[in-house]
This record gives sequence, C-alpha cells and structure tokens, in this order.
Amino acid sequence: MSFHVLAGADQQLHFPAVRRIGFADLGAALRLGWRDFWEKPSHLAFLGLIYPLMGAALGIWTAGTNAWPLLFPLISGFALVGPVTVLPLLEMSRRRERGLETTWRSVFDVLRSPAMPSIAAVGLMLLALFTAWLLVAQSLHESLFGPGSPATFTAFLVEILSTPQGTALMLWGSLVGLLFAIVALATSVVAVPLLLDRDVGAAVAVQTSVRAVLRSPVVMAAWGLIVAALLVVGSLPLLVGLAIVVPVLGHATWHLYRRVVQ
Repeated sequence: MSFHVLAGADQQLHFPAVRRIGFADLGAALRLGWRDFWEKPSHLAFLGLIYPLMGAALGIWTAGTNAWPLLFPLISGFALVGPVTVLPLLEMSRRRERGLETTWRSVFDVLRSPAMPSIAAVGLMLLALFTAWLLVAQSLHESLFGPGSPATFTAFLVEILSTPQGTALMLWGSLVGLLFAIVALATSVVAVPLLLDRDVGAAVAVQTSVRAVLRSPVVMAAWGLIVAALLVVGSLPLLVGLAIVVPVLGHATWHLYRRVVQ
C-alpha cells in the first residue's frame, strides 16, 4: 500500500479513458518535444549527457571485466528502463504546459512528488525486465559459444560477424530483444507520465498503458520503431547524439501521453 502498487494515495481505483490516436499525433508529439528541448537546449543537453556518459561507462566496465558479450545487451537494454530515467524531462514538460517555472531546482522537486512510490514500483518492474533481458542474453551467448568471453573487442566482433554461431546470435538475440521491447512499450508507454500527472497507482498506470497500446496498436508500434531508430542514430557518433535525442524523446513522451489519455 505504501508504494501505491494497486491504487493511488486515496486507495481508490480510477481507470482513465484512452483515445485512439493517429500518425499525426506522433508527429505532433515529436514537434512539441523538440520545442520543449529548444526552450533550454544547453540545460537539457547537459542533462542528456548523462546517457552517453553512462554508455561509455558500460563500455569501460565490459572491457575491464572481459564481458564483451554483455556490451550490446547493456546499452540496448537501457532503453527498457528509459521511461523512468527521463522523469525530470517529463516534469519539465508538465510544468511548462501549466505555465510554471522550469528551473533546475523546481524540476528536481519531482523527486518529492506524492506519486514517487508509484513511479518507483513501475521502475522496479522495468528494472526486473532489464535484468531478465541481460540473463537471457548471457544464456543465449553461452549456449552458442560456451562459457567465457573473447579477450578483446576485435576478437568479439570477428566471432560475431564471421561465424555461423554469430549469425544465429544476432538473429535470435534480435528476436528475443524485440519481445522484451514490446513488453516494455506496452506496460510503460504512458505509465510514468500518467503517474506524474495523476497518482492512480502503479497497477492502474500499467493497465492504462496496455489499453492505450491495444487501442492504437499500429501507431504505438510505429512509436516504438521511431524511438528505437532515433536511439540508434543518436548512438552512432560515440553515443554523443543521445545528449539531444534522449531529451527530445523524453519531452515527446509527455506530449504523446497528453494525446492518448483523456
């Protein structure tokens, strides 16, 4: 009860109505996300640098522990917990929409929000999903190549790109990763911004997110592809592009929520 898992702070179940959306709504959400980013680009780019720095830290860690097979699962799987990590960006868009100040201090006041227990519960669910993805990825690699890891990143690339086992790993890894991504999208696409806006409880927020995906499955699938494509583009220049891509997507997620949930 203290984490508002089943219901909100008032212990009542309120199920928000969801709208059917179209592709135009996705474009509008991205435009508004870019507008919010451009309002304070230096602030948001600085905040967004957290993500490429975390990616670089993961790369250094995998190199130091000789765990190259986990590098791609770690970086790609980080998107599974993305809806929670962009919480300050969601709060910035929420405050901007209501005409409130959007200073650093006011934005991080979100950490004292009454909805934080509910958001933490959703975050724990996504963290469990992220952990499961890493375990499955590691098991898949070991089933094809056996225990252990290549000594260098170059050897790892040769192993993946020039052997039948590497081809199988890329194929099955992509399919399994897609399943995890679908689960994450369905359960969290509007869950966190909904809780930030209205503390309806973690279970209701997840259920509302699933209903939103079922209401507009094709459009929501397109949104997932857009997010994945932008994250890939932002990752190409040594992850630096994520300093722009992640803030824009964070703001766009808020505006998509406003178009989906009545």
